[in-house]
Amino acid sequence: MRGGGTVRAPLGTVAGARSGDKGGNANIGVWVREDAAWPWLADLLTPERVHELLPETADLALTITHLPNLRAVNIVVEGLLGEGVAYNARFDPQAKGLAEWLRSRHVDIPTSLLPTEPQ
Repeated sequence: MRGGGTVRAPLGTVAGARSGDKGGNANIGVWVREDAAWPWLADLLTPERVHELLPETADLALTITHLPNLRAVNIVVEGLLGEGVAYNARFDPQAKGLAEWLRSRHVDIPTSLLPTEPQ
């Protein structure tokens, strides 16, 4: 049964994400499948909260764009990749794993948005 309140769980429990790069910037798209989850996602992914969830972005500028018709949020992290893909001192120079790192971070998810188990 789904009721009120929240459960602390990985963001990926209710959201999909994909990431990549453009030069030294990382780009993360995060989306939800249900209309009911869209307002929660849009409110959750503020610059302050993204800096908290991804501490490596704390000193970097973010551009956050809401795409309500897609139930998605796009996050650009400026300068995260330094010199970009050609720079090989980073473990993930193309930011391919950044979306999964964000999805693994624990957030308070309203229980009404959690998947229900088949009966």
